[in-house]
Amino acid sequence: MRRRVRVLIVEGSAVTRRVLSAILAADRELEVAGAVAGVQDAHEAMARLRPDVVTLDAAILSRRGLASLERLMRASRTPVVLVSPPTRKGREMTLLALDLGAAGVVRMPSRELVRRMPDVVSEMLGAVKAAARGRTEPDAATAEPSAASVIAVGASTGGTDAIQQFLMAMRPDAPGLVIVQHMPERFTHAFAERCNGLCPVRVREAKDGDLVSPGHALIAPGNLHMRVRRDGRRYRVALENGLPVNGHRPSIDVLFTSTAAAAGEKAVGVILTGMGADGARGLSAMKRAGARTLAQDEATCVVFGMPREAIALGAVDHVLPLSELGRVALELCGPRPR
Repeated sequence: MRRRVRVLIVEGSAVTRRVLSAILAADRELEVAGAVAGVQDAHEAMARLRPDVVTLDAAILSRRGLASLERLMRASRTPVVLVSPPTRKGREMTLLALDLGAAGVVRMPSRELVRRMPDVVSEMLGAVKAAARGRTEPDAATAEPSAASVIAVGASTGGTDAIQQFLMAMRPDAPGLVIVQHMPERFTHAFAERCNGLCPVRVREAKDGDLVSPGHALIAPGNLHMRVRRDGRRYRVALENGLPVNGHRPSIDVLFTSTAAAAGEKAVGVILTGMGADGARGLSAMKRAGARTLAQDEATCVVFGMPREAIALGAVDHVLPLSELGRVALELCGPRPR
């Protein structure tokens, strides 16, 4: 009989510790090795209990406490699954902990917890088991390098609302996003800040050389092209003046074409509402490079021009309503079936 996966729960609330313990203990593949209230307590418990996976309440973290978490993960090499509360601080700490190497995240709903408890249970069990399986895979230092996924998004007329809805569907640990919205300079910074206050991922106006990293969305500044460049196993963005392309700077074609060259089949391309044809040829380049491609459907577009042109070029794998695009983009970021 296969040994059960031993889980250590690190949770600030005594009530939530009992709830999580009951959820995990009810699964035949898991065993609750222990439950403690803080990261400092976890250091001693790790040495004594030797768990296979740790679940950690992101709400108990602080910027100062992240150093302690990093030491814990490096010393034990035990995967950490974050339990992320629906607060701004919780999202911030979740993203910072993911950057340090946390293995996954389970989102707690902001409301209707009782009604959504089955989903929470399923997500919790799935995340813990996935983290345990990942521990048995080759060490990252010796495994074959693989670049993270990139989601590239382009929009024009009607795009500010469409982009916001798309980002609302992302997970806090979503693949790095790069976005072009046709918008004058000085307006993109305010747009990014507005999205950042509403969306699960961290959103900001891009700066030259920014890393494309999980849980982050970079919006091209007005009046600058944004390209994706490969940097070893990672991606960065490059900003440049250049001539307008298709009458636009930033241009969606510039973003998509560079993403095709840098990320190939590791990318997903999404073209949203907008007038004209910018992005159609770039999305076609992404598809030829092996990327999965999506377009917003006519019924939910303010202007169907850009998606129509991309569809006419044969550049689109899936045409979907705006409400479905975020979910499907995340699904397509998983491994291809072989």
